[in-house]
Amino acid sequence: MSDAATDSAIEIDGLAVAYGRTAVLEDISLCVPRGSVYALLGRNGSGKSSLLRVLLGHRPAAGGRVRLLGEDPWRRRTALMGRIGVVPEEPDAPPEMTPRQLSAFCGRLYCRWDGGLVADRWARLGVPVDRAFVRLSKGQKGAVMLALALGHGPELLVLDDPTLGLDVVARDAVFGEVIGDLADRGTTVFVTTHELRAIEGIATHLAILHGGRLVLSGALESLKAERGLSLEQIFAAVAGTRAADIHLSEVGP
Repeated sequence: MSDAATDSAIEIDGLAVAYGRTAVLEDISLCVPRGSVYALLGRNGSGKSSLLRVLLGHRPAAGGRVRLLGEDPWRRRTALMGRIGVVPEEPDAPPEMTPRQLSAFCGRLYCRWDGGLVADRWARLGVPVDRAFVRLSKGQKGAVMLALALGHGPELLVLDDPTLGLDVVARDAVFGEVIGDLADRGTTVFVTTHELRAIEGIATHLAILHGGRLVLSGALESLKAERGLSLEQIFAAVAGTRAADIHLSEVGP
């Protein structure tokens, strides 16, 4: 294994994604250092969701090379699922199962399941563990999915716009307590988000997609220092919109 593979949780080199004859992503290259909080940003239609599908082994790339924890996610997806945690944009679980039942079920799937840690996180986030999933609020459902994604101690956590539709309190719980805590422990976090101001104080690195291409990537503080701009201003400059016009509908997945 190369030094780059050892030091990187995610490596993408020349990635191309197409649906039929329509190119969605072209020549995408980025490297996610282990232990970083890496934010992937972009307006609607920029290709974030397509990149995640390839990264998680849901579809093959049309071209280029992708490595997730040093492995090909298309060929090694089953093995990789034991090493990563994923929180989808829309929380999804069997509707009548309670969080407690979901944790017990997951405990039978993972040999390193820590049910106590899952329960502690739910307690901090105010999740009623004996209420059916379908009866939980969206914020509570997101907290359930997040704790389940962390229950087996993954090396990498992939978050697909985890605060979309949440109130300020629930959003701050995710970004402040959870992502910050994971970064402190050395867990790599790869997150797509529309919350530019919230992620600015947490992310160590970022990439911005625009029109199916990577228009900016690197260490966040270095990029801000080079330009003398905030993250919101940088995004507005490279994604072709004024900072004052950035809304949920424009920068969601």
